[in-house]
Amino acid sequence: MKERLFGKTLTELQEIVIQLGLPKFTAKQITDWLYKKQISEIDEMTNLSKKARELLNERFEYGLTGYTKVQASVDGTKKYLFPTLQSKFIETAMIPERDRKTVCVSSQVGCKMGCLFCFTAKQGFQGQLSAGEIVNQIRSIDEVDEVSNIVYMGMGEPFDNLDQVLKSLEILTSDWGYAMSPRRITVSTIGIIPGMLTFLEKSDAHLAVSLHTPFHEERQKLMPVQVAYPIDAVVEEIKSWDFGRQRRVSFEYILFEGLNDSDAHVAELARLLSGLRCRINLIRFHPVPGTPLKSPGEQTIQRFKDALNDKGILTTVRASRGQDIYAACGLLSTKELVK
Repeated sequence: MKERLFGKTLTELQEIVIQLGLPKFTAKQITDWLYKKQISEIDEMTNLSKKARELLNERFEYGLTGYTKVQASVDGTKKYLFPTLQSKFIETAMIPERDRKTVCVSSQVGCKMGCLFCFTAKQGFQGQLSAGEIVNQIRSIDEVDEVSNIVYMGMGEPFDNLDQVLKSLEILTSDWGYAMSPRRITVSTIGIIPGMLTFLEKSDAHLAVSLHTPFHEERQKLMPVQVAYPIDAVVEEIKSWDFGRQRRVSFEYILFEGLNDSDAHVAELARLLSGLRCRINLIRFHPVPGTPLKSPGEQTIQRFKDALNDKGILTTVRASRGQDIYAACGLLSTKELVK
């Protein structure tokens, strides 16, 4: 099986062209074709010599993968299903808003973190995505030319696939790549501290942390990662980091009826996040088969939001999108796997 060119960095391509006996500047020409132009075959790289294209074709393929299925919601949200190199499936969501189109990408096939509320966890861990497979989710959707923002909030834990995630971010933000501002990219984590610190050092993208409850025992039941990386330790590391004025840290908080929506949770969140410039995104829970969890009523959600804002923590409620197209992460790909 041939290697894929799509997903290679400029440095990697420079090494390749040197190995092939081609001029070093050929690598920059290739990145222009890979990430700035809408082609899909090496032979379409017309400013490369015929010899260069022949040498590349002997060892490589271009490397794009088209989606196999797409579902469109009445609200404009679309969910794409992509096959992977492991013959599994991943999901990518395109979420339109007034002045932007946000793409939610997956970083792994399945997930090993075992969060109670996540349907992707029901698949277990199926494999890592390469940087090319991550970026392909943006390149191969219908809205590729309209993408304004990217969030790593799909299937998988990004910092459990750190090297490939960082490589994909390099491709997306470098001048030789897609040249996107890192301020338009957010990477979400459940709080794997070593990966988080490396990400903060090597990337300027925004950070989002899945919090869901500030209490140790509750969070441990929801998220087994709490044993290895308690949320107090995660927040302390974040507090020690200089985010500057432009970089943002946020906390994702799914509300569960009768579990994490009390006044005690508001008070403990205020204590935990004291002194940290951040925001909380409240998320309505969408039912996942096989879990007893339920979403509280709208009145409870608004009360919880107002109470946090009264404590000085900027808090918003994320709009629910795509409810008619398997909105919960992992539902569509799991359905495809069990056919």
